[in-house]
This record gives sequence, structure tokens and C-alpha cells, in this order.
Amino acid sequence: MIDSISPNTLQSAVEQYQSPSGDLSQALPERALRCVACGHRCYLPDGKVGVCKIRTNRDGRLYVPRGYVAALQCDPVEKKPFFHVKPGAQALSFGMLGCDYHCGYCQNWLTSQALRDPAAGARLRACTAAELVEIAIEQGAEIIASTYNEPLITSEWAVEVFRTAKQRGLSTAYVSNGNATPEVLDYLRPWVDFYKVDLKGFDDRHYRKLGGKLETVKDTIRRLFDLGYWVEVVTLVVPGLNDSAPELGSLAEFLAGVSIDIPWHVTAFHPDYKMIDRQRTTAATLLQAVDYGRSVGLRYVYAGNLPGAVSGNENTCCPGCGGVVVERRGFRILAVHLQDGRCDTCGVAVAGRWGRSPVSSPQQLRRPRRVAI
Repeated sequence: MIDSISPNTLQSAVEQYQSPSGDLSQALPERALRCVACGHRCYLPDGKVGVCKIRTNRDGRLYVPRGYVAALQCDPVEKKPFFHVKPGAQALSFGMLGCDYHCGYCQNWLTSQALRDPAAGARLRACTAAELVEIAIEQGAEIIASTYNEPLITSEWAVEVFRTAKQRGLSTAYVSNGNATPEVLDYLRPWVDFYKVDLKGFDDRHYRKLGGKLETVKDTIRRLFDLGYWVEVVTLVVPGLNDSAPELGSLAEFLAGVSIDIPWHVTAFHPDYKMIDRQRTTAATLLQAVDYGRSVGLRYVYAGNLPGAVSGNENTCCPGCGGVVVERRGFRILAVHLQDGRCDTCGVAVAGRWGRSPVSSPQQLRRPRRVAI
């Protein structure tokens, strides 16, 4: 176990948890490589590290993270958030270190920015894929999710974990910024069931300040849908940054153009990390964003992070009769009125991957169960 240490020392420690892989790299002349795990497509001469700080060219071979976790917790799948996946199911979430973005309001910065920011620190736990899956089963989880840092940059490890998880009957999920490549999405497709994308706004200038490009994330969402992943999209609505009517309206129109069945979660910002200079998002702002989504035809739009204050917009409603088919308060499931993915009242299909719902009556909210690392 490694306690909180400086980024430079941590970088050396992380190198102990790397192994060679050619799955997501392309060989170039003079022992250089092109990494294709994320949209940066880093050119890596021998000895260089990618933008993410965790993928390294050593002697013409790409070394990638493997065999540890930096965060591990079991909590409801609704917290990811997935609202159209197995209501009430528990998900074991695991994360490593590093990110290909550098968002000033990151709510997982203690892991994602640990290799850039001395204030973060980190703690690592060595583990095998089999051990992670066993923990999930012991915790009663039906789903195992790669999150807390950007999972795309640790995709080889995720596939190793997910391959074992599927052998044990678990479903799998990514919680990602969507800065993907066609290569990595094809690579993940046999192993990832559910994919949540953070669409952080609809202004490319904003995206470039965070370290990405809007068009890359748009392409990812389109490709995920075309490849048959179950996709849900989240936009953290930040006052003064991405909360204007034109931006949210355009974002909603884009999603509706991909599919009106993609759930869109608009969630409330709270001051965090380096962005403590503005107020929390109000319920009124979220409700306005919900209206934008519904006005362009999106069937499932949710307001999040303000339990009980968003006028029922945490519930899933039937697109046929309008009745509530999944009733929620925050991450708590109060009732489910679905049979085989169809509304109990009118029989209309509700888009999702409902599976066998473990909840058919009011459920007490379980506290998240952090697993010691």
C-alpha cells in the first residue's frame, strides 16, 4: 500500500503497476508509437509519457496501467448515474489514476489529477481482476464500473476485469468523458454493457480549455449508439459556464438527433476543486434545462443532485401514457412499475436495459460502502 505522496514520487510508483500491451497502440518508425486509447492520439517517441500521465513508450512498446485500484466503492447504479439500467442494483465502482482532461471543477480530482496536482495525493491497492470481481460479488453488486478517473486511458485493465466479471454473471459499465477513438470503442464493445458520457457543454472553446474537443465527444456519442451500447449522457450545469439557453438548447437538439431515447441527466454543480468562485446550480436552472430537452423531443430528461427539489423530474415516465414507471428520490428507488421493460399500465416499451429489477417495493437508501484501499 502507498500512502498519499507527491506527483513525482507517485509517477514512479505507478510505473510499478504497468505492463506492455499492443492492443491500443500503433507502431511507428524509430521505436515511436501512436496511442489510440483516447482522442488525443498521443505521438510517443521512445521514453515519452502520454497526456494522461500513465501510458508510456519504453523501448518501442506501450506500457499501460494494470493490477491496482486507487478508489473502490459499492453504491447504487443510480449514482453513476444510470437511470435505465437495473433499478436499485448495486454497482462496484473502481478507479485508477490519471485523466486526459484537466477540468477545474472535477469532483474526482483526488484520483484523476493526482499525477498533476500535489494537493491530491493518492493511495493505491494492488489487486488482480479476479480479486476485484470477488469483492463485487461479496458486496452483492450486479454491476462493476470503471470510473473515478478516465476509464478510456485504462481500458486494457478494464477489459481484463470485465472479462472475468462477465464469466461470473456481472454486467459492466464505463463512466467516461467521452474523449474516445473508434479503435477503443471497437475494442471495448464485447466487454462494456453500459456507457455514461459526460457531455460538458456545447462550446468547443470551453472543451479546449478542459483539454478536449467537442466534436470528438459528439462523435463518441454517435458511435456508441450505432455500436449498440446502452448510453446515458450527463451534463453538469455550471453557472456562468455552460448554463445559457442557446448552449443547453443546442446540446439537447444534438442528443435528440442521435436518439430521442438517450436519457439526458442535467445535474447541479457545487463548488469544488479549483472552481469555488461561483454559486451552486439552482433547481430553477435545472428545470429550465429539462424543458429544453423535452421541447426537442427527448423522452427521458432528469434533473439531478437536488433530491426532492426538482418537481418529480427524478422519475422515469412512460412515453405512452405518461405514468411513472420508476419512482426515485435522489439515488433511492421508491417503486418500479415495469414488467419486462414495459409499462405496467399501458404496456408500452420503455427504453433501457432493465433486466431483473431487484426493487419492486419502497427501498431504504443504502449508504455507499467504501472498500478500504
